[in-house]
Amino acid sequence: MIEIALWTAVSFLSGSLMFSYWLGRLARHNLRDVGDGNPGALNLWRAAGYPYGLTGILLDFLKGFMPVAWLVHTGALTGYEMIPAAAAPIFGHAFSPFLRGRGGKAIAVTFGVWSALTAFRAALAYAVILAVLLLGARYLNKGKPTSSESDAFQVVLGMLLLSLYLYMDEFPREVWGFWLVNVLLLVYTHRRELRAVLKV
Repeated sequence: MIEIALWTAVSFLSGSLMFSYWLGRLARHNLRDVGDGNPGALNLWRAAGYPYGLTGILLDFLKGFMPVAWLVHTGALTGYEMIPAAAAPIFGHAFSPFLRGRGGKAIAVTFGVWSALTAFRAALAYAVILAVLLLGARYLNKGKPTSSESDAFQVVLGMLLLSLYLYMDEFPREVWGFWLVNVLLLVYTHRRELRAVLKV
């Protein structure tokens, strides 16, 4: 239990490092005042351009990937022990103490964790699902850019559809446990947009 708690804390700390927000401040932009106010890489891209945006995406990806990849490689945690440590970087990003618990939507870090946990397989499947959903939304929207509400719905729906891939590829139960936590976290971080889409 002590080892699980220790690695979960390390993973949480890694996820809580708000690289995109700090890069924005370095570029003299407060991401809280950009777009939807999300302190993530997409708003960094909008505010400071693609070099900053790509750097933010990479760093946000790595802060989810690195701790989980280390655990997978070393076998320090196995089976169900991996669930809290794998989820911790996403929690860290969503509830970063560096931003007083008001973090980001955790999409890039989610890709990082899935990449480490499944040797990139589930992350690639999720990317393909999101691409298909985006193309479908663009088609229905007659080629016009989609709204942030539509994008949020696609992110959550895509994660739900990822379960089909997990089932077909017969992933172990601990991966399913992480998937469930991830779905709930994405629903929470996109709750405002989902309410607008569902008109709740």
